[in-house]
Amino acid sequence: MSRTVYLNGDWHAEADAKVSVFDRGFLFADAIYEVTAVIDGKLIDYPGHAARLKRSLTALDIPMPVDDDQLLALHKEIARRNGITEGLIYLQVSRGSQDRDFVFPSDLKPTLVMFTQAKRVLDNPKWKTGLSLETVAEGRWSQRQIKTVQLLYSSLMKTEAARRGFDDVLFVEDGHITEASSANFHIITRDGTLVTRDLSNVLLHGITRGSILDLAQRAGLKVEERAFTVDEARSAAEAFLTSATSFVMPVVSLDGLPINGGAVGPHSQRLLELYISERLQTGDPIAET
Repeated sequence: MSRTVYLNGDWHAEADAKVSVFDRGFLFADAIYEVTAVIDGKLIDYPGHAARLKRSLTALDIPMPVDDDQLLALHKEIARRNGITEGLIYLQVSRGSQDRDFVFPSDLKPTLVMFTQAKRVLDNPKWKTGLSLETVAEGRWSQRQIKTVQLLYSSLMKTEAARRGFDDVLFVEDGHITEASSANFHIITRDGTLVTRDLSNVLLHGITRGSILDLAQRAGLKVEERAFTVDEARSAAEAFLTSATSFVMPVVSLDGLPINGGAVGPHSQRLLELYISERLQTGDPIAET
């Protein structure tokens, strides 16, 4: 069955949803996006994603195409129209369409697209086995705190790593890890401290990242936000990724060297369990009650 897609105020069958070839998202990657998970018919961490959407748009000086209430209503409506009780809702906003020009006027009308992906996000086999990562040189633009659609370098590096037998890559800049191709990266030291990269323009300010740090502190883990090296990651007791699509994803090897003996660590497992349990209680229901 064809999905229903939202485009600039109207609902379309996916085959009928068209964006102009002059859209600046296509010509210049002049666009941002967000993705919100749905589990058990509830939007997960939605307020954080909505707030980051505003920050990204403000940073690029793109006006919000809809207000807060409309944005939430659209998320719920597209999930209902596509029968999504478990999966993902993607949203993309570009600056809009104009004849190709590096200079853009201030009065362009943004393009807003939303679509869903049905996916069993609570049945991820990699949660049990963990990921194998490879370090690569950082090559993305410098404003990574903005969730833009400029994902070509990440896509190229992850695809090359997959061909070499790795699940994902870690970007390294000036000897320190920034993040993975589409997720934040964390380690747990031998003394039980959760270490994560401090927020700046070198990495995306992950919504799931913030939630996990809060959960970790409430669970009694010491948390440090600072830069750390590849060697620190390789010698860590545990490592994991956080993202809106996989929540807490254990990492069991880095550049072919095992972490925690190549097994999923107990802290990673516990944080995943805590996150899912709490979000099932606090998520925003799609269906009206």
